[in-house]
Amino acid sequence: PSRRGGRWLPGLLVRLLLWGCPGTRASYLRRSSSCTAIPRGMALCYDIGYSEMRIPNLLEHETMPEVIQQSSSWLPLLARECHPDARIFLCSLFAPICLDRLIYPCRSLCETVKRSCAPVMACYGYPWPEILNCDKFPADHELCISAVSTDESSSSRRMPRASCKDCELEEASSAREILENLCANDFAVKIRILRKNTTTTVSDFDLDPSRVEVLKHGPLLRTEIPGRLQQWLDIDATCAHNIMRGTHAGVFVVSGEVQSDKVVVNKAYAWQKKNRNLHQAVRRWKHHRCPEQAA
Repeated sequence: PSRRGGRWLPGLLVRLLLWGCPGTRASYLRRSSSCTAIPRGMALCYDIGYSEMRIPNLLEHETMPEVIQQSSSWLPLLARECHPDARIFLCSLFAPICLDRLIYPCRSLCETVKRSCAPVMACYGYPWPEILNCDKFPADHELCISAVSTDESSSSRRMPRASCKDCELEEASSAREILENLCANDFAVKIRILRKNTTTTVSDFDLDPSRVEVLKHGPLLRTEIPGRLQQWLDIDATCAHNIMRGTHAGVFVVSGEVQSDKVVVNKAYAWQKKNRNLHQAVRRWKHHRCPEQAA
């Protein structure tokens, strides 16, 4: 997860006012909670932008070992980059900021994070937990911790969604194996991917429209393939991140299937000189007959 949380803190402190949670739990926290340093071992929230937290926290964890243990289970979700505000939302509950007032996340922040992250959790068989039920949090007009990603017109369009399938660069043992893969998938394309930025939690990727070579279009029109692949880059940031492996640009042969209104990439190979099997397979593809064609 990103460690650049400090950028949102000044604006947060200006916006925040007390949200008075009704009930005995709120009064208990006011009486009995204490401030303590966020330990380095709490990877979820250490260096989030403030150094002290209240304990018990807003999820009723009363000891630091319990907080560390419970919070660490959310690190894999953040690694999936499901939403740029996921870390802020979780830390507002696991490590509430140590002011003289209790600060809760806004209901809209919870709903926005849930909308993008719950499908990712469902891929691995985990439902959105009841303890994070968004109805428990205050409405925006009550003033609370709101979303930091404010450019909804662009950020919502590029918000990652779950493909329920991890993708990594493939290492093919033979040209035949690659040809079999191309036959098995709906489409196959040689493309160039560019990383637009390295400064946000969720990286943006662009398809170079001048470097699109369609090997197999399947049920897609050739003209719609660039747009469909750009959509894939927009909504499956984790897959694109895994393929790019930290590089700023690269050429890849990708293949996959068409699922209603989107495409899903199943295989990706890096187009490099050392990958002779891939070069050989692409050369042979023009004259290759798949088993169903031969039949």
